[in-house]
Amino acid sequence: MQRIFAALVAATFMAQPATAGETEMQANHPYVGLWVTEDGYIRHELLPNGRYVEARGTRERAYEGRYEVTGTHIEYWDDTGFTADGDFIDDVLHHAGMILYRR
Repeated sequence: MQRIFAALVAATFMAQPATAGETEMQANHPYVGLWVTEDGYIRHELLPNGRYVEARGTRERAYEGRYEVTGTHIEYWDDTGFTADGDFIDDVLHHAGMILYRR
């Protein structure tokens, strides 16, 4: 029972929107905006409130969650519990084997 409660608390925490402090921090980083693969199939929109929306092909909201940028590194926490990360190198986002360009 304790494990179930811990899992529910963790899932709830991960799905929470950014706090006011996180929102201010995220709004001030230089990577807010739309990032797209060269073929346009995958699109990450990094919102200034610390949330992101990922589109894949015709699925406009395939994944959603929160993100945090530290320097040039980005961490993603999908609302379903999936996590990922990436790095911005020369204004290009390298994420999970994909390369996304600012649009």
